[in-house]
Amino acid sequence: MITEEENNLLTQTGKGTPCGELMRRYWQPAALSEELAADKPFPVQLFGEELILFRDGTGHPALIGRYCAHQGVDMIYGRVEPDGLRCLYHGWLFDTCGKVLLRGDWLPEKERRWDVGQPSYPCVEAGGIIFVYMGPGDPPVLPPYEFLTVAPENRAVTKIEVSCNYLQANEGNIDPLHLSFLHRNLQDSERDKQRAVPGSTATPNSLVSKDQTPVIEVDVADFGLRIYTIRKPGDGRQYLRVTNYIYPNLAAFNGSTTGEGYSAHWHVPIDDKSHWKYAFLFSRQHPLTQELRDRIRVETTDGNHLKRKSDNRYLQDRESMRAETFSGMGFHFHAQDAFATESQGPVQNRTEENLVSSDKPIVAARKLLLKAIRDVAGGREPPHIQREPSAAHAPRILVLSEVIPAEANPREYVKSLEARR
Repeated sequence: MITEEENNLLTQTGKGTPCGELMRRYWQPAALSEELAADKPFPVQLFGEELILFRDGTGHPALIGRYCAHQGVDMIYGRVEPDGLRCLYHGWLFDTCGKVLLRGDWLPEKERRWDVGQPSYPCVEAGGIIFVYMGPGDPPVLPPYEFLTVAPENRAVTKIEVSCNYLQANEGNIDPLHLSFLHRNLQDSERDKQRAVPGSTATPNSLVSKDQTPVIEVDVADFGLRIYTIRKPGDGRQYLRVTNYIYPNLAAFNGSTTGEGYSAHWHVPIDDKSHWKYAFLFSRQHPLTQELRDRIRVETTDGNHLKRKSDNRYLQDRESMRAETFSGMGFHFHAQDAFATESQGPVQNRTEENLVSSDKPIVAARKLLLKAIRDVAGGREPPHIQREPSAAHAPRILVLSEVIPAEANPREYVKSLEARR
């Protein structure tokens, strides 16, 4: 349980709020690259701000305020020109920095004010995502996460709109226990049977089902938290999963590539009651199969919304609950996760929760995030920021799902894996 003040600090992300100011110190996803055509503006809402994306004459993305500084006309209808975006109403032309390039040369000299412009934010494109920096001063380096830098054929990304605050969704990513319940299949599917956990012939589903009281440990890392979950599969060995909380609104965990890569979810506030979940999947060694590419978009509409939603009770099937899945909400995690986090309300009231020992990662992540929020409010640099491009490095994120010997120390085992990389 936390106080109302702490809950507000963690969940309110609008301009000028302490958490919003922290979030703006990091590069954040603004859109999928595929969403932004060369000649058509694309509307974006981030942290409560209404903005418009477009590509300049070189194809570089730009992000400026959505409504024209002249009379507030919606720039979604604007003309994309080589030098910028032109408002249809009176022809005002804005460059990629929101500066007015051309407006009313017919106006009297005294009315030609060039100090008016659109809000604007710098953008970069990487890994199939358009990123934006909305903070003060020079942007930091965008960390070269593996899921952004592998070959295009080795990665996939999509986004899904989730109708709740960003925090409760990201806390779900670092909650190891719910795998034994919410995501459990009552029987291994044919696809499950093809995904044996390294070190075992068992499937992830069967291993998380066998031990519903795992040991959970947490270590602080330079990027956030490393979380160890140890289950006993019943053969004297240990089933070890390692997941990660990454400042300020990401998580990385084992995904469908099983040992060759991992999945990452990046939760970006639209406002305080909804957010975009950017879901990444990559493999270090092999191009992704079409089945894996399709899997991260399964049960979504063309508009990046889930077909299973609160309005249709997530299409829950009570018959399926008896024979197929614990939740009765299909076989895919996106909809199951949406149910769990959206049903807590638009913004979870954490003053009424009753946390237990298995919630250790959530407690630890909140403490780190609150400290980071207060550090920025106090004028200090936030954590996990890289400033020197020449020294840019991928964070030491290690994700694991493996059966290890009974006598192995999980932390030492992970250190030995890191030493070999």
